[in-house]
Amino acid sequence: VQLQASGGGLVQPGGSLRLSCATEEIVSGYYYIAWFRQTPGKEREGISCITSSDSTIDFLDSVKGRFIISRDNAQRTVYLQMNSLKPEDTAVYYCAARRHACDSDSVSYPYWGQGTLVTVSS
Repeated sequence: VQLQASGGGLVQPGGSLRLSCATEEIVSGYYYIAWFRQTPGKEREGISCITSSDSTIDFLDSVKGRFIISRDNAQRTVYLQMNSLKPEDTAVYYCAARRHACDSDSVSYPYWGQGTLVTVSS
C-alpha cells in the first residue's frame, strides 16, 4: 500500500497550509486514513482520522477547531487543512492507513507515507 504525503513548508504563525496524502485506489475506498506528527525526541502523536464512510475522529485537543481532515475518493487523496498555525505545530507530518477502525496509536498502522516537514516561524 503506497501513501505519499506532501504540502509541507515554511509558514508564518497564524497562516495556513494544506497537506495532501495521495493513496492507491484500493486504499482510498476501504481504509481508514490518519494524520500523525512528530517532533524530535517525542513520540508520534495522532491528529485525526477519517473513516471509509467519511466520518472523522479528532485525537489531538491542541489542534481541534484549527485542523480539518477530509478525503476526496475521486482524487484518491486525504487532506489535512491546517489553519491558525502556531510555532508549536512545527513537526514532521505523516499520513498512515489501516483497516477496520481509526486508532490514535501509531503502532497500529501498518502503512505509512513519508513525512512532510511543516515549519511555523516568523
